[in-house]
Amino acid sequence: MEDNLIQVTVIDRDGTENRIDVPTDINLSLMEILKASEYDILATCGGMALCATCHIEVVEGIENLSEASDQELDMLDTLPDADEQSRLACQLRLHPNNNGMKIRLKGSLQ
Repeated sequence: MEDNLIQVTVIDRDGTENRIDVPTDINLSLMEILKASEYDILATCGGMALCATCHIEVVEGIENLSEASDQELDMLDTLPDADEQSRLACQLRLHPNNNGMKIRLKGSLQ
């Protein structure tokens, strides 16, 4: 693997797993990266942690993510299927130490 790429495995809602390679110098949230990679994410609030349509479950690598903000935690608290592995993709910026992270898409499609 090249040093300037972060590999993330994405499990889609139907169980399909794909790996995406994210350049380390990209200044986008994980939500924006997923949308650019053709994943079906509504992101109705535009990344403001207000709608939770970009809800993901971090299957592997949660220990390498920044702490969730109070606003993100408040939004996750409104979701019936959220747990300690849940994050909002719009609030996550990837760093090289996130290489190998595995996530599952959970957010609503309506």
